[in-house]
Amino acid sequence: MKGLTVLGSTGSIGISTLDVVARHPGRYQVMALTANRDVEGLFAQCLQFNPKIAVMADETAAADLANRLWRAGNHTEVLSGLVGLEEAASMPDSEYVMAAIVGAAGLLPALAAVRAGKRLLLANKEALVVSGRLFMQEAAAHGAVILPIDSEHNAVFQCMPDDFTNGLNACGVKRILLTASGGPFRTTKLDELAHVTPEQACDHPNWEMGKKISVDSATMMNKGLEVIEAHWLFHAEPENIQVVLHPQSVIHSMVEYADGSVLAQLGNPDMRTPIAHALAWPERVESGVASLNLFDVARLDFAEPDMQRFPCLRLAFEAVAAGGTAPAVLNAANEVAVAAFLEGRLGFLGIAELVERVLQKNEVQPTENLEQLLDIDHQARRMAEQMLAQRV
Repeated sequence: MKGLTVLGSTGSIGISTLDVVARHPGRYQVMALTANRDVEGLFAQCLQFNPKIAVMADETAAADLANRLWRAGNHTEVLSGLVGLEEAASMPDSEYVMAAIVGAAGLLPALAAVRAGKRLLLANKEALVVSGRLFMQEAAAHGAVILPIDSEHNAVFQCMPDDFTNGLNACGVKRILLTASGGPFRTTKLDELAHVTPEQACDHPNWEMGKKISVDSATMMNKGLEVIEAHWLFHAEPENIQVVLHPQSVIHSMVEYADGSVLAQLGNPDMRTPIAHALAWPERVESGVASLNLFDVARLDFAEPDMQRFPCLRLAFEAVAAGGTAPAVLNAANEVAVAAFLEGRLGFLGIAELVERVLQKNEVQPTENLEQLLDIDHQARRMAEQMLAQRV
């Protein structure tokens, strides 16, 4: 049996991961589960999977969870904070670590797993967006294996040759085609976007996701972050990555080869497919996902993204081209902007505007170390909050 830690187990990716694991009781053993403040959710998961360790990022929530587990007669050890998260990520009994903590908060726990040489199932975009070069260097130094969980990157991984780490040209790959649904506002009139509500932005037509990632999908910042991820995961230059609007979300991404061949990975839009692939790789296991019925799909549509409609995608391409600290600034400003939008402090169109203003105010620096990147992240967030305050 393979030991597994799930970082962010009460989120959508974490829940889907445990659904797959429950289908294979003799194959995986859950060793550690973590959550932010969802005591009720983590308590139920602890009763079902009986991990050795449960971690709450919030200390008060951890005390509540420990009390509930004690009264239920469960002996799971409860830890809290970053120290607890890093311990769960690096514990010797866990060979596999699912990194599904949303946002920059997931960076340090994911890095702890890499430094412990784990098989890292990476669902946290920000680990590579904020610290791509350093993160990949640490993985190489410690023998960690990184398997992407984003449906797009997992699809690319499945379509890539085994030697892609030598560079795209060396293995005959011409470009990566990242598909994107276009979110809920793909065809909305531009003059109506100013009035978009958080509820509308979170109503994704194809995927069930958390609020933050749903808003990122609506602005297509999510796809922009995926471009940056693909740059690091597959050793691909930005000019070799193209975003393709595909509203059906049936083709999850494609790889074009030098001979003109295009390989694509297809399936129903369900995150359990890439999760099961990464958990079992290089084998295949049942995921619980329904078979794809091409007769029901009937048609597949494709279009180029409109950068006027999706300025966040443009900003992400500009950030990865600029390199250095630019992606970290982009991510930090976007997290502040999305939170403000969800709280009603910023309009939908204000998300891209705020991110662009913060990027313009920050001089791009070469990346040096993790401490520098965390400081840049903090400064960009503070600047974004100050700009928000000035708008009131």
